[in-house]
Amino acid sequence: MRWEDRVQRGAHPLVYPAIRALRHRGPVVRVPGIGVVVSDAATARAVLLDTERFTKVGPGSPSDLWTPVLGPSVLLNMEGADHARLRRALSGLFTPRAVRELVAVSVPDVLAGLAPRLLAGERVDLVAETATMAGTVICAMTGLPPTDAAVREAMTAAQSVVGLVRLHRRSLTPAQVRHARAVLARLSAPARDAYRAGDPATVPGRMRELGLSEDEAMGAVGAFVLTGTETIQSFVPRLVALTADTGWLGRLLVADPAAGPEVAALRGRVVEEALRVTAPTPAMLRSVRTDATVGDVRVGAGDRVVIATISCCKDAGPFDPDAPVDPAVRHLWFGAGPHFCLGMPLAMAQVDAVLDALRPVAAAGRNVEVVDRAVARGVLIPAYRSLVVRAAAGGMRASGTRPVAGSAASSAGEAA
Repeated sequence: MRWEDRVQRGAHPLVYPAIRALRHRGPVVRVPGIGVVVSDAATARAVLLDTERFTKVGPGSPSDLWTPVLGPSVLLNMEGADHARLRRALSGLFTPRAVRELVAVSVPDVLAGLAPRLLAGERVDLVAETATMAGTVICAMTGLPPTDAAVREAMTAAQSVVGLVRLHRRSLTPAQVRHARAVLARLSAPARDAYRAGDPATVPGRMRELGLSEDEAMGAVGAFVLTGTETIQSFVPRLVALTADTGWLGRLLVADPAAGPEVAALRGRVVEEALRVTAPTPAMLRSVRTDATVGDVRVGAGDRVVIATISCCKDAGPFDPDAPVDPAVRHLWFGAGPHFCLGMPLAMAQVDAVLDALRPVAAAGRNVEVVDRAVARGVLIPAYRSLVVRAAAGGMRASGTRPVAGSAASSAGEAA
């Protein structure tokens, strides 16, 4: 079994193989009790773009999960003019420049010791390092001072809520809703204070300056915290593991974006291909508004459409950053159309921050080598529980050469 397959099965030992098996029955299949499952990228994109017939609000949609927790006015559970208005108001916070500034202020101290520790011979768990970085960004977004205790509490709080969600579950139980609302109330208390203070140096204060109501701002903070933390904590270690296993990590780490557009494009290509293969959003949900056809399957109002993003993306082929990108698959893991992930630039800024922090290892002529790993079990977003790396002899100093292997994978040493 390949390592990425292990990661997926660790998270969803029954659902993952079931979803992957469904694609053999056809690109669109009706599954009693689940909904209409889409395994074809072009069909999935067509559903996501058709907001007249398919919605995030309705039976079986994301609103069933998140409205009881976050309230009615967050991007996760909105459509139409209200969604467009709120998205426009928030968009200034998530431009590439804005998120680079946010990450530049909140993250460097967290990652500054990463390369020196590796070069000194220390073994480092990248899962723990990424979690600390993600927690620090949560603190920046909510107004919490980024002390070690605050970072840990923020991450634990976010994970306890996200961990309630399962791919087969249409809604949370009343007890789960109460727990989630209590956690978010505690987590958002400093964000509420920052909003009321109106300091534009804080994310909540900036939201007030942009015209969001207090409830809208708190809902937005909660939504970005919940959707962003697990995704980035999952993806960064998987990116490192996947590129190490396939021999691309050395080339990725010497790709300094400041060296020019060609080198920056290499990093972007490798990261995007890793996102496709790992599919950090394994499924997306839509509710059917009116009678329609999905592929060759008829659907009616109230039907649930489950987009099996994992199949849509993985079936485009094995990991190969040099391969042409299928337009139907491109960025599908972040959605499409008016609901395309607003937080994507923030996620990419955090990925860049970790790669930049590891670059000095490659610059010193050393490999970043995976020496031990364990998959996380029973989580919503497939992930490693730990991924231990070290700086090993060898490496590459020029991005013009072919990649060299950078992994001594634990146990069976399987490629992803």
